[in-house]
Amino acid sequence: MYIRMAQERRFAAVLLFLVVAMMLITPAFAAGVSDDSFHDWYGDIHEQIGGESVQNTGLTVFPTLMIPMGGEQEGMGTAYTAVSRDASFLEANPAASSRLDRTEAAVFHNNLIADTNMEGAVYTSRRENLGYGLGAKHLHVPFTSYDDYGAQLGTARYSETVVAGNVSYNFFRGFYFSGISLGANLKAAYRHIPDHIAPGQSAAGIMTDVGVLTRFHFLKPYSSQEPNFSVGTALKNLGPPVLDEPLPTVWSTGIAWAPLRPLLLAADVHVPLMPFSDLPPPDRSYAAGAALTVTDFFVVRSGFLLMGGNPRLTMGSSIQVQEMTITVNYTLDMTTQLSAFDRFSIQAAFSLGDRGRGERRDRVRTLYLDSLQHFAVGELEEAIYLNRQALALDPSFEPARETLAMAARMLDLQNRMESIRLDEDRLIPDERLRE
Repeated sequence: MYIRMAQERRFAAVLLFLVVAMMLITPAFAAGVSDDSFHDWYGDIHEQIGGESVQNTGLTVFPTLMIPMGGEQEGMGTAYTAVSRDASFLEANPAASSRLDRTEAAVFHNNLIADTNMEGAVYTSRRENLGYGLGAKHLHVPFTSYDDYGAQLGTARYSETVVAGNVSYNFFRGFYFSGISLGANLKAAYRHIPDHIAPGQSAAGIMTDVGVLTRFHFLKPYSSQEPNFSVGTALKNLGPPVLDEPLPTVWSTGIAWAPLRPLLLAADVHVPLMPFSDLPPPDRSYAAGAALTVTDFFVVRSGFLLMGGNPRLTMGSSIQVQEMTITVNYTLDMTTQLSAFDRFSIQAAFSLGDRGRGERRDRVRTLYLDSLQHFAVGELEEAIYLNRQALALDPSFEPARETLAMAARMLDLQNRMESIRLDEDRLIPDERLRE
């Protein structure tokens, strides 16, 4: 076991070296080229892998719905449908709130292009198998108008706001199977466009997300109680058109696999849909991401998203300080300006406890291990009592149920054997009296 853990850490160290090298080389490369040459280089990539796929983009309303707030979802290039393990799950898979270990509150800031920014906030919690959450994000774009002589006439602000409420439930959860989670978001969006920019274009819309998520053990070369393979799917932004413009409805399906304890790999396919429109949908997009846990408090990530004609590379990391986790991401795409400080996002997430689940889980395991000791020395009644206590705290702890059933059968067998022995002892004097 210790040899295997050492091998995993050596492999993780190699991966960390490659990630750090990439993060060091990228700024060095960026510092040595001009904006024009960078866009020429990046444009060549766009032509090779993007092709003609941009022809059906930009046909939907509320583009804010397709821009991640930040967090681990953005750091893994949006390959997050099957991962969904922090507050950014709200934009990836609504089924995940019933699986998060701890109550979490998070705030987001995403610096997009120039002075275009997005702010966000999410709160999520769980009561046993029931998860719920609330989130919102706000995109604001300032505009300044000038006259023919360059004098400033006034300023205005275009903005989009999205508010979402979440609920999910984890069905069939047990010790050997983590369950199947179903969840949904109900979302409302509002777009504000000042009338002197475009009269009559402010609008509101309503939509929903639905998702499914499950986790299990598969291709797992190490020992751990936590499942290492996840599968998820989510239908997002499903709703009626707004001002005759369709919403950016997308069906996302993804997998995630942890081949080693510190390493997580994920891949997603995003399929755009136009259920309430005759317009052609954009081409599907593909995302891949990786996360490497270097220590208990430091994680590095990278992701790649191929969407339309704008391939996007993201690098990020998280550091945990007591109950707060800071996540920072940098995105490199066609909108990135090397001379400007933009395309950065930051998330501050605060852990607010687990409602006693961890303490209860430790208590259940202690009771179960104590019951095994009593079972091993033949103290079956005490073993039965301890396993019943464990099941009262956690009815899904199946090892306690199995040990309880075995101890009960053995105790019943002992009682029957004792009863037969007593009957035989009574029969022997009766037979002597007859003689």
